[in-house]
Amino acid sequence: MKTWKKRSRLLFRATDPHARSVRTVLGAAAGLVLLSAVVACGTTTGGSGGSAATTTSTASKRPADPAEPVPGIETTLREDIPPNAALCVPRPTGGGTLTPAAVADPVAPRITISLPDGWRSAPGTGDTALTMTGLEGMSAMVTIAATDLPPDQAFLRYTTGMGAAMPRLKFSVAGAAFCGYSSQLLTMTGQGPHGSVDFADRITHVWTNTKSFLVNIHLEAPAGARGFSAAKSVLMQQFAVVIP
Repeated sequence: MKTWKKRSRLLFRATDPHARSVRTVLGAAAGLVLLSAVVACGTTTGGSGGSAATTTSTASKRPADPAEPVPGIETTLREDIPPNAALCVPRPTGGGTLTPAAVADPVAPRITISLPDGWRSAPGTGDTALTMTGLEGMSAMVTIAATDLPPDQAFLRYTTGMGAAMPRLKFSVAGAAFCGYSSQLLTMTGQGPHGSVDFADRITHVWTNTKSFLVNIHLEAPAGARGFSAAKSVLMQQFAVVIP
């Protein structure tokens, strides 16, 4: 099976046994292409990908400073991508069950994330591709929304609005680019009306042949919920991407 190697415009073959298991999950999602073999994305970009920045505030709602460098930014290459191209199939490192997530928009990227063991998932509507529920009041969702903004501006807008009017007790952002995509990991503890709440987000800017999308994996739980760190390590992993 031919897959698209980002940044090269060259098609190539691979025989990674892990990729064949991912192929099965990708094929389960509506319209996903069957993959007979793909290469682990670690061969292109791995880990943090770029400089990381961390900020912490106490009971603060100060938005991110646009003058500060935005971590996790990669140059977006507007390539002519073949139909149903598997651009990224990273090797899961934190466990979980491979689970597809897609929206109705025919040009939106389709992704496959890792679902924590014991969690349940269901398809969403609109820009919400997937909803998930776990123990201890934990919940998560995947959104895939079109954006006209470049990665740095899209990230700043999302970061500024994270938690809405909820006062921030703690907040941090780190660059986590992968497979040539701009990506960030966000963590926050906010003060809600019924107690503090922990949040974690992985936001990723994905270019398709026609437009860009902001893909977000969002996790939240009552502060101190058991299993939050474990769920975060699974959900915030790199994820597989197929471009229609």
